[in-house]
Amino acid sequence: MSKAEHAWSKLRKVELSPLRQRGRQSARTDLAIEARELMQSPLGANSGIVESFEDLDDIRVSRVFVKTKVAERKIGKKKGHYVTLEVPGLRQRNPDLQERVAEVFAKEFESLLKLPSDASVLVVGLGNSQVTPDSLGPHVIQNLFVTRHLFTYMPEILGDGKGYRVVSAIAPGVLGVTGMETSEIVQGIVDKVRPDAVVVVDALAARSLSRLNSTIQLADSGIQPGAGVGNRRRAITAETLGVPVLAVGIPTVVEAATIALDTMDRVTRTYHELLPGKGTHNILKPWTSEDKGKMVREVLTPLGDNLMVTPKEIDEFMDDMATVVAKGLNVALHPAMTLADAAMLTH
Repeated sequence: MSKAEHAWSKLRKVELSPLRQRGRQSARTDLAIEARELMQSPLGANSGIVESFEDLDDIRVSRVFVKTKVAERKIGKKKGHYVTLEVPGLRQRNPDLQERVAEVFAKEFESLLKLPSDASVLVVGLGNSQVTPDSLGPHVIQNLFVTRHLFTYMPEILGDGKGYRVVSAIAPGVLGVTGMETSEIVQGIVDKVRPDAVVVVDALAARSLSRLNSTIQLADSGIQPGAGVGNRRRAITAETLGVPVLAVGIPTVVEAATIALDTMDRVTRTYHELLPGKGTHNILKPWTSEDKGKMVREVLTPLGDNLMVTPKEIDEFMDDMATVVAKGLNVALHPAMTLADAAMLTH
């Protein structure tokens, strides 16, 4: 038995406390494009998943269509259309680029909305406004052009009303503050206000560090709050509310265990390239993703096994992206509004 094999044998005898094992395939991510990338098998004609890409200068638009229940189980995402805007340049705080992203966002959102111009829409800003990485939803609501009250009390502001939808908005807070499930609050409002559709805005979790601060996901499948950080709440979907639910999300956190696993793989791979053969770095070679994941999460257990990481620039990013999303929503929800009009409403 070689030294590496002997070391491996000893390590295998270490008793780790039972943890919920999650390999690469079940890494925490709210992004459909990442879930697709984590799939082992290539997409075939009968996979039930359709994927396409479009490059618009600095913006890459990725579309994933989950068509069947079988595909839903394969990818771990509900049936529906998922559109992802990947814009690495957003990290540089470029106002011109932000304007273009808002424009592309508005067009993609309109294609998912599929509602008549006189439809009513409820926008829900999920998240905790007191926790910066989780405050996207409340921030967007502050910059949204709501019109439901204007149609009733001040219709002259909207002229003949053409080109403006009936839009209302709510930031319901979180369970720990209100004592109520977000889905219960939203359900009560839907029952009373009777919107034709609900739009949910929330911060997401990503699998890849490269997608933090640079990605926007749109979906017509609804949302399950907290899923990406292991805190699943009751889903907000067409099935639970009885009306179409569109979701808008931006990844603001990544799981610390994911960073550790990526680092471990990169170090092992680099050593293998520089020192091929039976070096000590080969100790980790027989380990499966589940083995590595279990070891890393064992180390993180004293921290709650749920350590999430966010960039230090998250404050600036949250303000910028809330403005981008609000502009895009304002233009998409109100056909009479231009980006210049939307810019006057956001701050």
